[in-house]
Amino acid sequence: MSEQEQTQKSGFETRAIHAGYEPDPTTGAVIPPIFATSTYKQDGVGGLRGGYEYSRSGNPTRTALEGALAAVEEGERAFAFASGLAAEDTLIRSLLTPGDHVVIPDDAYGGTFRLVDKVEQPWGIDYSAAPVDDAERIAAAIRPGQTKLIWLETPTNPLLNVGDIAAIARLAHDAGALLVVDNTFASPYLQRPLTLGADVVVHSTTKYVGGHSDVVGGALVCRDLDVAERLAFHQNAIGGVAGPFDAWLTLRGLKTLAVRMDRHCDNAERVVDFLTSHPGVGDVIYPGLETHPGHEVAQRQMHRYGGMVSFRVHGGEAKALEVCSRTEVFTLGESLGGVESLIEHPGRMTHASVAGTDLEVPDDLIRLSVGIETADDLVADLERALD
Repeated sequence: MSEQEQTQKSGFETRAIHAGYEPDPTTGAVIPPIFATSTYKQDGVGGLRGGYEYSRSGNPTRTALEGALAAVEEGERAFAFASGLAAEDTLIRSLLTPGDHVVIPDDAYGGTFRLVDKVEQPWGIDYSAAPVDDAERIAAAIRPGQTKLIWLETPTNPLLNVGDIAAIARLAHDAGALLVVDNTFASPYLQRPLTLGADVVVHSTTKYVGGHSDVVGGALVCRDLDVAERLAFHQNAIGGVAGPFDAWLTLRGLKTLAVRMDRHCDNAERVVDFLTSHPGVGDVIYPGLETHPGHEVAQRQMHRYGGMVSFRVHGGEAKALEVCSRTEVFTLGESLGGVESLIEHPGRMTHASVAGTDLEVPDDLIRLSVGIETADDLVADLERALD
């Protein structure tokens, strides 16, 4: 058994650190180099070294990242992109043709909704929205013979609704559709949808996988080699690939994903304990709470409950905006999943694109990406902002 085959059978942390790359045979370098090259010397016409001819089609640094991502998600192949939305667009154009239909979450990430509604729909793709935690309504949204994809986020952004991946996979396959799961919020450490029946996993690797707010990227991981061939063709044909430096940064982040996620979860639980007892806070939304309607499903399919917390404040939008402006340790900003804690107002920021639609989020909602700072400092910061 080769070193790489042994790695594939190892635990998550070992795969995250070692999969996708073996130490360089010449120098012994344990970290993949950044192959900052656009093209490769051929040994005669068509004599490619390792299959590399042009870096849009393949780059050794990107290959290392894709191997590691496939290993941690327990998939057959992975593909790295320049952003999460580049990955999503490539996926849709690979698996759908004009006239097809997709079911999306009724609280989908604003960027995904904008892509489907404003880019894919004019191309000829139709869609319906349904709550991820209601299999009956998802089933009702399916159009027999036309629905080719069911798109699931779990937990969703920003309302943290939880969908039953295994049950929805069965529903999709019975309808002749594929199940796509956006696993960005959970990360591969907390949840592995392919093992539960999903066909393709989507990531914005900008978030927890990269983990340091210093790179933008996306990924697709699949468990079927026929699907993989279609994705590989379109990744090359469309060209929205991850550059070598971005791939290197993302791979570096992936190596510490497990230890970071445990700290994110620890801190989120402390923050939730504080928020649930504060008189200025209304609903606290976190899958780890027994009062969360998706808690039982999350307990079954997630290792822990993540670092994302949403809550509603008494006093409406004005109060929510005030709280967002008053924190000091929590930085007011979009994105999530970095080592630093972020606070945002989804209605005015990440989800402004769904304002006025059925997907509009409450205006008193605040979303936290709880980082890995000292938990006492995070709680004290929120207490100051709320009081």
